[in-house]
Formats: sequence, C-alpha cells, structure tokens
Amino acid sequence: MTDPKRAQPLDRRGFFRGAASLSIGSFGATALLSQLQPSVARGSEVEIEGGTTQLDAQTQRVLRWAGKDPADWVRPHPGADHNVVIVGGGQSGLAIAYGLRRKGVGRVDVIEQATPGEAGIWRKVARMRQLRTPKTLIGPELGNSSLGVRAWYETLHGPAAFDRLDRISRVDWADYLVWFEQITGTKVRYRTRLVDIEPAGDLLRLHLETDGARRTETTRKLVLANGYAGAGGPNVPEIVGKLPTKLWTHTATPPRFEALAGKVVGVLGAGSSAFDAAATALEHGASEVHLYSRRSFIDYQGGPQPTSASPPPDRGIANLNELFYELPDEVRWRGHLQRRRRVASVPLDSIERAVAFKNFHLHLNSGWTETSVAGGKVVAMVGGKKHRFDHVIAATGYAVDLSAQPELARIHDSILLWADRYQPPAGEQDAAGGKAPYLGAGFEFQPRPGTDANYARNIHCFNLAAQLSYGMPVGDIPSSVAHPRLIAAIARDLFVDGVDVAAHKRFSEAPQTAPDPTPYQKSVSQA
Repeated sequence: MTDPKRAQPLDRRGFFRGAASLSIGSFGATALLSQLQPSVARGSEVEIEGGTTQLDAQTQRVLRWAGKDPADWVRPHPGADHNVVIVGGGQSGLAIAYGLRRKGVGRVDVIEQATPGEAGIWRKVARMRQLRTPKTLIGPELGNSSLGVRAWYETLHGPAAFDRLDRISRVDWADYLVWFEQITGTKVRYRTRLVDIEPAGDLLRLHLETDGARRTETTRKLVLANGYAGAGGPNVPEIVGKLPTKLWTHTATPPRFEALAGKVVGVLGAGSSAFDAAATALEHGASEVHLYSRRSFIDYQGGPQPTSASPPPDRGIANLNELFYELPDEVRWRGHLQRRRRVASVPLDSIERAVAFKNFHLHLNSGWTETSVAGGKVVAMVGGKKHRFDHVIAATGYAVDLSAQPELARIHDSILLWADRYQPPAGEQDAAGGKAPYLGAGFEFQPRPGTDANYARNIHCFNLAAQLSYGMPVGDIPSSVAHPRLIAAIARDLFVDGVDVAAHKRFSEAPQTAPDPTPYQKSVSQA
C-alpha cells in the first residue's frame, strides 16, 4: 500500500489522469474535464475605431456632470507642509487621493518609489496572465462607474470584448491604472521613498529620499498604502534565507526569468504566485521546474468543490466586507486562524498554465527539511531524498511585522498590537497574528498603553498589516470597498480638529439683522 504521506511528484499527465477519475456530487469525469480545458488570457483586444477619442469625450462629460472638486475646507495648520501624505501610488493610493479631493481635503501628496507607469506589482512583480479577482469587482472609481475598468475597457474594445473576458488581464489592469491617474488629475511624486517617520508634536516629520537626495517634510496625516511588502516584507523561511543570494529569489523580487533558460528550478510554495512563477520560468526555457507543497492537495478555483462545514450566515457577503471590522475580536481572530490553516486557493488557469509543460513536476506532501550548497547548486532534503536545483524561487508570501519596516524603526515599539489587546483561548494562540497592529475604525494605528504616542492615530495603515483587523487582504483589489471608510475617517479627524468653538459661539449668539423688506413690502397686510 502506498504511504499517503510519501512525497508524490505529479506531472501534467498525472494531474489530468487524477482529475478524470474524480466524481464529486453530480460532477463526473466529463464535466470536470470540461472545467479543466485551458483558458485563454486574451489581454488587450484590438481597439475599436475611435475608441480613444470616444473614451476621452465620455470621461470628460462624466467629470463635468460630477461637478468641480469642492474647495479645500481644511484650515491651515502651523508648520504643516501637507494635510495628508499617501505612501504608494498604486491602485489604493490613487483611489484614496482622488476620494480625499472629492471630499474637499486639499494639500494631499502621493509619493511612490517606482518610476511612472510602474507603481504597484503589475509590471514588475506579478506574473499571472489575468487578475485573480472577478472582472466585475469595484476598483478605485469610488462609485463613479464611468471611471471603472469596465467603462474603460468596453469603450476601447466594445461590450462584446468585455463579455468574452474571463477576468481582466494583468497588463490591461496596469494600463487602466495609468489612465485613471491621468484622467483624475492625481499627481504622484515618483522615485520618492519614505525613509523615516519622526513624531513632531501633533505633526509627523517625514524623511524622504528622491533620486538619492534627502529632504524633510511635515504632514498631519500619513497613509501607508504601500502594498503587501509594506507590512513587514517578504516572508523568507530560514531554510532558504541562509543560502547564497545568487541562488534564490523571492516572488516579491522575481529573478530575471530569461537567465533561467536551461536551468533546473525549485519553487517552494503552492499558492497562486508559485504556479505563476513556475509557468513563467518554463515559458523562458527552464529545463525543469519542480514545485513543492507541504499539503496533500492543491485547492483551486473553477472546479467542483468538496462539501465542507457550512459557513456562518454572516460570512461571505461580499458587499458587506468592509463591516468585518465591527465583529468581536474573537470572531476576527478566528478568521485569521482559518486563513492561516487553510490551503491557499489557486485560479484554475494558473494551474493549467504550468501543467501544460511536460517538464513541470508537482510534489505533494513535500516539505523541505534541510538545504545546502554543493557544486554551485542548491541541495534540498525532501522526504529523506536529495533534490538539486540551479535556482530556487521562494513563493512563501509576505510577513506582517512592523519592526521589519525601516521607516517604522523609530515608532513601531509604541504601536498597539493584537498581542497587547487580545489573549486567545488555549489552542488558538498564533505568534504571527500577535504581531499584527490592532487598528482603529479608520485603519489608524493606536498607541500602546504606557506610551505617549497619540501621534500613532495620525498614521493610517492600508496595507497587508490591516488584514487581521479588517478580515480581508488590504491593498488588494477586493479591499477597494473600504476606501470610503478610510477617506471618511481622515476627513472627520481633520474637520473635528479644525473646529473653532469660539467662532461657533459668536455665530450662534449673533442677533439676526432684518434685511431690506422691499421684495415683499407691497404684500404686507396692515390688518
């Protein structure tokens, strides 16, 4: 009898052979195989005649109907260069900046360390062909559907082209964000990096670096919209991190895939980014790619799903995701544990893309126990056997650890964490969850008890570190539903902080002066 825990390599034929033997519920082999047919990632279709001109005219008309941006109502604050600085010029940063402007919040600055057109992950880090989210999800448009990706795509390519799409292609999404930045007039300071945050009374002093030159600016509010890598950086297992840096890379900083031609590549991890990295290496001529999963199966989207425990009735309501914050700590913590324990779900097309290659090999039940270097190659011990690679790709996700972020070095000890606030019952402890910041209702950091760190409330964390508090991968496309909450929180704080109580008192107590009665004088009855 075969030991189910033994490492089992699975090539393309084995994957489809296994799929054909399944029968789950009313799905037999034929139905499942129809689900497994390779899907087409079309990318941009041919632009219809006059599409660009039509898009420009349509968008300008919609913006005119929306009316001019409200005047800046935020009262000047002594010593403040900005009301708000947003770190990150990707989809979240652009949406938040646009939303604040539509709220009448002026002096908002967006900084981005990348060059124009390359903010976010879409052109340099991500390797999927299509987004992993449904094409109909809302994005940065903040309720104005004419600024959404569907309006953009259909105007350029026609409604039928959008209907044909499975999901939006990665490159199209990147192009759409460039258009959104331009059409909304959102100004981004590129090649600018936040180096350090220094509390300065009721302000934050930001130490910035632009093209190697240092400068200091002050702001009242700071938004960290710097993506998955902005919460603690890539999660690199020690077994990989101890290797010479030339022999491994993390999917956050992917290798030059063309340099992997003719090489044997090992991919550690079995999530979406692992399959995308494996397929990209094969497409660039890798001689073999071996992907390793500690689990006994790969969960995927798009096929029949096994029966499992019914979720609670208040879970999975997509249009209420932004309300997850309001749930009790116990529920939010268990949501975190459930995400940690479950097998990551992979889009079916990402699996198909990799298994289409005969030289792709999937190893289940195959955790690495040791690594070394011999003859310029990585040697990994897997199930008691040696596996050799020219290069290793760690597709091991991202860490949440504020102490690992250089810009937070001065202040992270003063920020309230979940470990400070919530003590889980026996059997539900999790050290990684304890490192997550315990955020306020507007994504703001909160001061740790015993510290004089009220400035923390002026730093709003809209990146992966907010996932435990808000129950979703913050910074990803689905978290767009929470943009209005953050925008409203910042506007509220600035509004309340700027209230002149004495002026309100004078206004409410001032006697009313009668205006000139001429407009109605002739109708005044003397009876």
